[in-house]
Amino acid sequence: MAEVGFKKWIITFTVITASLLELIDTTIVNVAIPQIQGNLGATLEDVAWLSTGYAVANVIILPMSGWLGSRFGRKNYFLTSIIVFTLVSFLCGNATSLNELILFRILQGVAGGGLISTAQAILIETWPREDVGIATALFGLGAVVGPTVGPTIGGYILEIADWPWIFYVNIPVGILAAYCTYTFIRETPKDGKGKPVDWWGIGLLAVAVGSLQTVLEKGESEDWFSTPYITGLAVASVFGLLLFIWRETTTEFPIVNLRIMKKRSFSIGMFTSFILGFGLYGSVFVFPVFAQNLLGFTPLQTGKLFIAGGICTIAMMPFIGIMLKKGVPAQFMATGGMFLFFVFCWMLSNSTLASGTGDFFWPLVIRGFGMALLFVPLTTLAMQDLSGPEIGQGSGLNNMSRQLGGSFGIAALTTLIHVRAGFHRSSLLTNINEYNPSFVQKLNGLTNNFMAKGASFIDAKLMAMKAIEGSVIKQTMLLTYNDAYWVAGLIMLFSIPLLYLQKFKKNANIVTDAH
Repeated sequence: MAEVGFKKWIITFTVITASLLELIDTTIVNVAIPQIQGNLGATLEDVAWLSTGYAVANVIILPMSGWLGSRFGRKNYFLTSIIVFTLVSFLCGNATSLNELILFRILQGVAGGGLISTAQAILIETWPREDVGIATALFGLGAVVGPTVGPTIGGYILEIADWPWIFYVNIPVGILAAYCTYTFIRETPKDGKGKPVDWWGIGLLAVAVGSLQTVLEKGESEDWFSTPYITGLAVASVFGLLLFIWRETTTEFPIVNLRIMKKRSFSIGMFTSFILGFGLYGSVFVFPVFAQNLLGFTPLQTGKLFIAGGICTIAMMPFIGIMLKKGVPAQFMATGGMFLFFVFCWMLSNSTLASGTGDFFWPLVIRGFGMALLFVPLTTLAMQDLSGPEIGQGSGLNNMSRQLGGSFGIAALTTLIHVRAGFHRSSLLTNINEYNPSFVQKLNGLTNNFMAKGASFIDAKLMAMKAIEGSVIKQTMLLTYNDAYWVAGLIMLFSIPLLYLQKFKKNANIVTDAH
């Protein structure tokens, strides 16, 4: 039953606050990795497990969150997740070794997996049926802005404090969210209580999704299938997924209700959410690396660039909800969002080594508008045919799909950058020869400059060649990142026809025959 008045808004504030805990922590740790590495005396490969462990645990729990909420009661499960997340955040900040920190990050991922999907289900059931578009828009504020502002918040914290504070800041927010959850959110019936637990389903889900997420997170750094354990995990993910699908479609009490995949809008919606994750997380990953490694921006400078786009997303979300309520087809808005994301990628693909912070303002603003037009309509289209307990299950699967899309995006773009770097370097090196007048002129000019500063002819020529090598490296990486932007944009653009395979509804609201 929907809530009204003050209680509706305090519940909305509560679930958005709780989901932000999880969403910001997905990316906030990335900016602190160098400091954690130095403080704990670890290698970069080992510290990377802080992100990998969190992501793997998170993506395993996401599709199970609907079942867990049904079995233990949605309020109980949500409140427990908040408390555990807050407690483990304190333990992360107090960790004295890398192994401790990785363990606590995994536990944080387990608790975080129960926050976002359960929060979305609670919000959908809190708002009246005719206003669900607005509710989804409000939830989208956290889902889209959270991963974007995570590095910005992390950059600010590291400017004034040490890395443990990126975890400690969760504590007051978690305490507030737990109090509001306990006080204001209504309990739902425990439909799954007393029914057999599908232990085989849980195990196969952990193997399938956990293995896949690990492959995506570590594949590039481990040279993909040349590493035995990556190959083994890839095989395990395929067989685990096939067995999981067979198990969940044949057992009477499945851990994940895959039967909702028969609903066309939801099954297509999962794929478009995958594409959204690809663009959302892929762009948040590629742009900071490009800005910091190639253009020399600081983490804080890079984070600040996302603020304008984040403000645009926040400002747009309520209007998106209102337009959905008035009957504007979700397909039309999502089409606009995908096109704007393509424009953002196209503008960044024209970057040069002379690009400054001012050159990225409008592209990132356009991205902000595009993400606002994507999240709510895509979620509405995916969830429009679900009702009652299906909402919790569908929310979990849809969020898992977006998370996996992000992991695929990061893995695919990282691999593309690696492959295209070799191609562009080879192309550029064809111009480095004594028969190229431009190269000879450049070499002689640099050599003369270094000789004028007191270097011998031989030393000056070596220094000139090193300078040219540096230019080749920079140009190679510039061309490579531009390729990555193009690919991300084209994938989003070519996904537009999928939107029109989903049914149109005059008033695109989610039916919420809730408890």
